[in-house]
Amino acid sequence: MDTSKKHKNRWIIYETEVPHSRFCDAASGVSPAEKLTTTHLQLLRNVFTCPRDGAQVHQNRPCERRRENRGGKEEQGMKLEEFREVVKSVVGSDIEDSWIERFFNEVDCCCSGEMSWQKLVSYLQLEYTERERSSIPRSALLDTKPQIIHCLHNKRQPTVRVLAVSHPPPLRYISVSKGGQVTVWNSSLHILKSAGLAGDLTEEVANTRRFRGWTTDAVYMGNFHKVAIATDCRDLHFVDISTASVFEDVQLFGFRSVPTALCYWHDAQHLEQPSLLLLGDEKGGIHLMRFLSPPKGLFKSRYKREKHPQRIFLPDLHEHSDMVTYSHFPNVHKEPINRVMFEPRTNVVMASSESDDTSVVFMNISLKQEPYIWKVKQGSKCFDYSESLQLMATGGCDRTITLWTRFVTSSPVATLRGHKNPVLDVAIYEPVEQILSYSRDAELRVWDISSHQCLKILRLHFPCLQPGRLLEHGNFPFLLLHRSPLLQHDQPHLIIACKDYLALLHLCDTRRGAGGWLTDEGEERRQSVDSGPALSCALYNSTLRQVVSGHVDSSVCVWDVETGRKRLKIENAHGEEELTCMTLDSSHRRLITGASNGTIKVWNLLNGLNLHKLEPVTQSEVSGFTCLHDNQLLAVGGSQWIIQYNISATKDLYVRADMTWKSSRVHKSDILGVCQCSALGVIATASYDGEVIIWKLETQGPLFHLQRKTEREALPPVDCLLFLQHRAGNRKLRNRGVLVSSQAGTLRFWSVTGQTYIYGQFLASEEPGDHVLSLSSDQLENTILVCGDKTGRIQIWDISKYGLEIPNTGVCEHPPLLQCWRAHRGAIVSVEVLDVADRLFVLIASADGSAGLWTVDGDQVGSFGQEVKWNIYQPATYKRRFFLWDSTRIPLGVVEEFDWH
Repeated sequence: MDTSKKHKNRWIIYETEVPHSRFCDAASGVSPAEKLTTTHLQLLRNVFTCPRDGAQVHQNRPCERRRENRGGKEEQGMKLEEFREVVKSVVGSDIEDSWIERFFNEVDCCCSGEMSWQKLVSYLQLEYTERERSSIPRSALLDTKPQIIHCLHNKRQPTVRVLAVSHPPPLRYISVSKGGQVTVWNSSLHILKSAGLAGDLTEEVANTRRFRGWTTDAVYMGNFHKVAIATDCRDLHFVDISTASVFEDVQLFGFRSVPTALCYWHDAQHLEQPSLLLLGDEKGGIHLMRFLSPPKGLFKSRYKREKHPQRIFLPDLHEHSDMVTYSHFPNVHKEPINRVMFEPRTNVVMASSESDDTSVVFMNISLKQEPYIWKVKQGSKCFDYSESLQLMATGGCDRTITLWTRFVTSSPVATLRGHKNPVLDVAIYEPVEQILSYSRDAELRVWDISSHQCLKILRLHFPCLQPGRLLEHGNFPFLLLHRSPLLQHDQPHLIIACKDYLALLHLCDTRRGAGGWLTDEGEERRQSVDSGPALSCALYNSTLRQVVSGHVDSSVCVWDVETGRKRLKIENAHGEEELTCMTLDSSHRRLITGASNGTIKVWNLLNGLNLHKLEPVTQSEVSGFTCLHDNQLLAVGGSQWIIQYNISATKDLYVRADMTWKSSRVHKSDILGVCQCSALGVIATASYDGEVIIWKLETQGPLFHLQRKTEREALPPVDCLLFLQHRAGNRKLRNRGVLVSSQAGTLRFWSVTGQTYIYGQFLASEEPGDHVLSLSSDQLENTILVCGDKTGRIQIWDISKYGLEIPNTGVCEHPPLLQCWRAHRGAIVSVEVLDVADRLFVLIASADGSAGLWTVDGDQVGSFGQEVKWNIYQPATYKRRFFLWDSTRIPLGVVEEFDWH
């Protein structure tokens, strides 16, 4: 039971969760919110609120609203046929009947059979609210508490640059400190090795040469497996990282000015092609070094191998002319260059400085075109450019982020204000079209490019932060890694360097809308059938002929049972909380979902709208539901109570809990499941301590304990319950075994009327520790019982004659086993027998992340989400599996798996 303190406002848990998003199948067509204009709505209002004969619409004649009709209602309702005529007269006669019927059903989700103006207004208001919410995307930043790591080898000096190295795999990081310390990290930011830059030969003492300068920038040269490091000693150090040890290979010295910014480019598809190393210096000049033969190395090697790095004087670089060429473009900027980038498609070098007149310069290497020059007040400390978006973002001492288009230098697209200190770094995150900016006070902001809104503000609490003192940073705080060869399996992330600390933050790689009616035709193709998030539950909607699957990542998917096609997806249904259970209301048009934090929501299954949020009594897990015939919902879970909610005809978004059930202190442990038998007027609940209690619906109180723990014996948890509805509705059979319980792999058949007897029990599995987690039966006849267990195995038992007589004492017979096969690698979380197309199928959902449809003979129809659609009416389209069986009908292995065409 949840022991945490209750919120004074129990609804606050809904207000603080991550908003949900809706994705629909493109075949559903245009939503009513898009098709109906304000004129259409005015005409519809006139029809609904005025007395009418037939479906005639009067556009210009005003009328008084009808206050009351014979039923005491303020307005008239319309049946589907009348509504169809009205919509065609208002919108147009060419509108499809199927669209009108779908619209009617979306509004009349309770299946009252009538459409009223109040219902229509409530529906559209909810739709418009969520669509407005969807127009503002959520921040790509996933972490609110980043991982912060201390760089011990920095010796309290700031990190100048962090680099990513992917070859040879796995992913590694290289950090370069201001004092010349080079540290190699693994992908989890654990230190692998560290080395320092070599100093001047004249200062060698005891075979060591201490580096006495400051580093200014560093860049990774992927095709050489080296890191080039610039220092204020006017030289470049080339450090080899291709082997187990890190060592300095070459020193290029003698630059006339200090290199302050580096950039390197090579053709990743053709490593033998020439590559470029660009340097910006403190006098505003740009140096370009072109390495002509990467397979042969950077420079000519010395003849005699020495333990010291090879030193090359820049004026002597002509001696290496067959390996490298060098050129210099002076006075590109009037201030020291702080950023350099290269665009290979157009051969354009991009550089920035804190000069008011030459803040950012785009110049072609050939110098045949005039450069593009942007002028920013107080210059630019940082910039980033996106070729796909044709957008540049700059930041600097004016504490703003300025957005520019590629070919317009006179006026910016937008100016983003909010930072209170100078902006040190900025990055354009292309997958979601957002901008990340970081200021001197360790504040990270996320901006949306299209709306220019600040989506998130995160203040990083580095241990070196002291009140009233600004943090010391290197020249290049950001390392942004998104989907690329660097991240084959890792999630996109951002690393921020501050003093001698690193902060790791994770990012999403797709645009995350806050809600709304969105279409994503490519999502289904991108999704892998067997690698999705684990399932927690699944059910079949016989009215809409759809399967609904619930996942632990709080997503809900709706599938067409006839083809396996995805119709609707709701992401973050309960924020970031695990979705634990779900059920349908009486109309089968609404879905009720529960989560691990006690929240319960009601959804419109036709469009994914969140209709109601139910009051959470505690923050403990919701483990089960049952919906009574009058749409009174009963919920159970870690609260140990039976909580009732009236969802029959409420117009409120928030529905309060009803605690009238006499369930207080009846269960002494968490309730794990609930099952209803309307024919007998009872429900059954089972708890973690093994108790099974029968409750009377009429009195809302406990009838008797079917099973309870004793002081001498502790009972294992009850995994699931199932009422055999056909038996319960048959006068001759209702006193026999009508309730099946699963407990530690043992199945028991109980009678719940008159004297309570066990009408049969057997062990469904001989394997120790195996549990049956889900049960189902063909409820029209109750001839078979389907079991799904912890190992992913399915068993189908013939129970047509089982549980009808009290067994002899000590005898534990099991019914005939019809079929048995291993359907999944993970535990079976849900099974359900479906009657579709005059045949019986089995819906199976597993914790391994997949759900599928099978025949009762053990043939697989397919997995929901697979690329090839099936046709449930054509067995030739099924995917089939054939098994080798032993004499006990246990499969020894799969012989073959293929598509049957």
